[in-house]
Amino acid sequence: MGRIVHFGLGNFSRAHLLDYTEDAGGWDVIGVSLRSAKVRDGLATQDFNYILNVQGEGLKPITILQNILVASDDMQKILEAMATADIISATVTEKGYHLDTAGKLDLKDSNIASDLKGYPIRTLIGFIAHDLATRSRPVTILSCDNRVANGSSLRRAVADFAKAAQLEIDWAHVSFPNAMVDRITPATTDTVRANCNDPMAVPTEAFREWVIENNFAGPHPDWPGVQFVQDVRPHELRKLRMLNGAHSFLAYAGLTQGYSYVHEAISDLRIRSHTKQLMLDAGATLPDAVRGQVPDYAKALLARFDNPELAHRLDQIAMDGSQKLPYRFLDTLREGGSPMLIRAVQSWMTFCKEQTKKGVPLYDPKAKEINRAVNSERPETALLEVIGATDLASVILG
Repeated sequence: MGRIVHFGLGNFSRAHLLDYTEDAGGWDVIGVSLRSAKVRDGLATQDFNYILNVQGEGLKPITILQNILVASDDMQKILEAMATADIISATVTEKGYHLDTAGKLDLKDSNIASDLKGYPIRTLIGFIAHDLATRSRPVTILSCDNRVANGSSLRRAVADFAKAAQLEIDWAHVSFPNAMVDRITPATTDTVRANCNDPMAVPTEAFREWVIENNFAGPHPDWPGVQFVQDVRPHELRKLRMLNGAHSFLAYAGLTQGYSYVHEAISDLRIRSHTKQLMLDAGATLPDAVRGQVPDYAKALLARFDNPELAHRLDQIAMDGSQKLPYRFLDTLREGGSPMLIRAVQSWMTFCKEQTKKGVPLYDPKAKEINRAVNSERPETALLEVIGATDLASVILG
């Protein structure tokens, strides 16, 4: 039996990686929480099993999870579990990589700086670097987060950390495949918990997609339906620029109009028209390998957004905007500007200004910088500085 140690046990990982691995069979998963013990405590009372509420398909028991370790409880147990893993995977969101606006590991980040001083380890980057420095068996490090070249980015961050911490790593027996993941997974509601008779149930749509670079250092599960390819980039750009980009625009434009859910925002004819045009404009920047898929993919996305049963909250999508915008809007703008892509960035700026004016806290790792920018003499220019987009000031601000 193979083993996966997975960092980040939010709803997405439980609806995606754990669901695929459940279907594959023959593997077990040990979860790691870097911060809160809430998910561990909730699942521990039910032997780490839970119900996946798949919209339109019914209730599916997930029993593949064996245990969840919490970093603040016992760091050594996490390192011991990693040492026996064939795959170490992660869904820690964009901010969990602690990168600066240039895409390099931010050595001044408080959590990274703490890890560099020694134990206890607080970050995914620190745990992987320390594991690899003592490892003798092959391992695949598999990012499942929404970043361009997520595996390559993670490898660079780990290498930067190892250099700064003076850790020696034998890179010959480790791989960092890039991957693209897709499944809309909203937060759990009391209604879902009641319908599933499970306080830890996870709601999700029936659609799921996973494209992984065929670059494994050792074995991997026989995941059904996963595409193993030589180049993930066209697939990840299609998803990041069209689905994730549209989601972010819907969040910021929808929240400023008083909507709470994706299906409400997309029903607004003006927002819907803008969202469709945004996807088509972003699609025009994609590699030739996937550009022909753009019209059908955009149509399919609109249908997924229309689904009221998912109840996908806009404020959930709006979180961590400073980390998401570079991949969802800015890179696309640098390849081919369009009025809708500009409007998308401006919608985030408007959202930041309105939330700050109302005194509503922003859930963003750069919330303090955003607040200072909004209250500066030139808030729009200062906000672009926060997200590393000063080179686009003439395009976005006119």
